[in-house]
Amino acid sequence: MTLIQRFVIFLVVTGVGCLGQSLPPDVARKIEHQMRTSYAIPPDVKVTIERVAPSTEVPGYDTLSVNVDRGDIEKSYDFLLSKDRSTMLRMNKFDLEKDSFAEVMRKIDVAGRPVRGAKSSKVVVVGFDDLQCPFCARLHATLFPEILKDYGDRVTFVYKDYPITEIHPWAMHAAIDANCLGAQSTEAYWDFADYIHGNRQDVDAPKNAQASSELIDKLAIKQIQQRHLDGEKLQACIKAQNEDAVRASMKEAGGVGVSTTPILFVNGQRIEGAVPISTIRAALDTALREAQQPGSDPGQSGMSTALK
Repeated sequence: MTLIQRFVIFLVVTGVGCLGQSLPPDVARKIEHQMRTSYAIPPDVKVTIERVAPSTEVPGYDTLSVNVDRGDIEKSYDFLLSKDRSTMLRMNKFDLEKDSFAEVMRKIDVAGRPVRGAKSSKVVVVGFDDLQCPFCARLHATLFPEILKDYGDRVTFVYKDYPITEIHPWAMHAAIDANCLGAQSTEAYWDFADYIHGNRQDVDAPKNAQASSELIDKLAIKQIQQRHLDGEKLQACIKAQNEDAVRASMKEAGGVGVSTTPILFVNGQRIEGAVPISTIRAALDTALREAQQPGSDPGQSGMSTALK
């Protein structure tokens, strides 16, 4: 037997190696019970202690990794476990070398999107929107016109697509048509978004999603004359119903933790749901103050920089 083989056997016998230290069965059981109680983990979900190893950062504690596996989703949770096995802690470590709001904004691509308000500014509001979502319609009505009226000279507003197709059958079609309009005219895009959000019940009125989609197409095509668009190009885009751009936006949304609508990011600060207007004002005033720009006085205007 070689020296390496003997060493491997030694690791297995002593419980050292990849799994680190082992835990007494009663401690492991208490940890599992605590996990199931604290996180409401059902009985059919598997909870496994993956690793126990000395902590290099917190004296008197070991690091503990617990795996939760429900079959389709598996996730590991890291804890600190006291050396006497009487206390388990969960601590979050934050990297303060980076600004978490700025990191969120870096993950959102607004290039080429129709904007409202300031063409370029130090404060950017990105909304992930579903044109069939009733709560999105409520938030849209809060943003436009009142918030836009008071902040539009200092703040840039951008919508990105997040149609929840499982419950909103014509939301994808509406998002595609909106983007077809936006490719030619910012004004046409926002006219369309304003109308759909303001008259969602009319679009819902037809008996099926196909009829609603046909109505949406007619509303989009009306913009040809109103905004002097290239009709042939617009109708070809609408007919193609290419989902690629919308799907890319949905994937990007997932990367910043979006799973429902409406959601706004004000310079990276997350605002979820159809919140009161005071909540949006507070976020905007904070962002403007941090950008060293005037706050909620609509009569003032500030400096602007190019939207990146």
